[in-house]
Amino acid sequence: MNKESVYGRKLEDLAAWLAERGHKKSRTLKVWDYLYRNRTADFQEMTDAHPEAVRLLAEQYTTTTMTEHTRQESSDGTVKFLFRLADGNLIETVLMRHPFGLSVCVTTQVGCNIGCSFCASGLLAKSRDLSAGEIVEQVMQVQFYLDRAGQGERVTHIVVMGIGEPFDNYANVMDFLRVVLDPKGLAIGPRHITVSTSGLAGKIREFADSGLNVNLAVSLHAPNDELRTRVMKINKAIPIAQVMDAMDYFLERTNRRITVEYILLRDVNDRLEHARELAELIGRMKRPMVNVNLIPYNPVDEHSQYQRSEPETVRAFFDALKKSGIRCSTRVEHGADIDAACGQLRSKQISGGGRRTSDGPASGGRHGELSDADQCRRSARQANE
Repeated sequence: MNKESVYGRKLEDLAAWLAERGHKKSRTLKVWDYLYRNRTADFQEMTDAHPEAVRLLAEQYTTTTMTEHTRQESSDGTVKFLFRLADGNLIETVLMRHPFGLSVCVTTQVGCNIGCSFCASGLLAKSRDLSAGEIVEQVMQVQFYLDRAGQGERVTHIVVMGIGEPFDNYANVMDFLRVVLDPKGLAIGPRHITVSTSGLAGKIREFADSGLNVNLAVSLHAPNDELRTRVMKINKAIPIAQVMDAMDYFLERTNRRITVEYILLRDVNDRLEHARELAELIGRMKRPMVNVNLIPYNPVDEHSQYQRSEPETVRAFFDALKKSGIRCSTRVEHGADIDAACGQLRSKQISGGGRRTSDGPASGGRHGELSDADQCRRSARQANE
């Protein structure tokens, strides 16, 4: 039987578990320091911690639920990791470098069931949720990679935009957030964390009430129900009106600007009429504190019905939003020399299409509906503003 990841336990939970076994909170704090400040991944190396407390923790928990299967490093500093979980499943995690710090994009599910018709992530259906510990460990594995490089760098930002729908794994994602937010641990500030959702309205409201004050991004990708249902089947169950109402509720409760993600698909959702309709949709919000992130599409072989919008079309869409008073931005591409699309590297490895090189990274060109590195970069930068 596999041990539970110690990274999935909040400080107060770990302290309560040890207290039940006769140990003071100070002993938990010492172990916590080893885990997150010293970044010690072996219980046996926690030599200054209470030996009996360490023994109990080592019997119950593990610090390693995944191993690095493949790593790709881009010339722009982006690094994509493919991790193999204890059950053999593969997940992706991305490290991105910004002028303001280092950001990690984490995966929350093995596969995805949202079923966006343009998306590379959904090519492989969801098989299970990740535990909170498995999500935290992705951040830790990237930090270990940085520590080995010996440059004194640390992860400063997190974007929850990897494979899967985070709010479809809500409880584990919330536990993950509470662990990484802990000021005694990784101490990532709430303004440096962004969670993305395809629009699960009920969970957006619950997230607003959580008190965590973490940034929110909503994948909209169409300005009306007919079109959004074509490209995102989730819209059949949760139409745009419900999503917009939930966004209004989030803004009212948190006073935090929301990022609206909008992938531009040639002759599908990129016309000026769509830009005007999107502006009207946002303008009807009670508090339109929204930034629209326009994302040029990168074709996926399996979704050949979609193509990238022409540059002049993107500019015209951008200008139409700006003239309507909508704050917007256009993604700048990064990580173009690796398998940057969200889910692409995993899909290639599972299908046998990826090649693993002798020093770790797998070869292959860029495909995908959008670079997860790019989307994560954009959201991390906006969160830092």
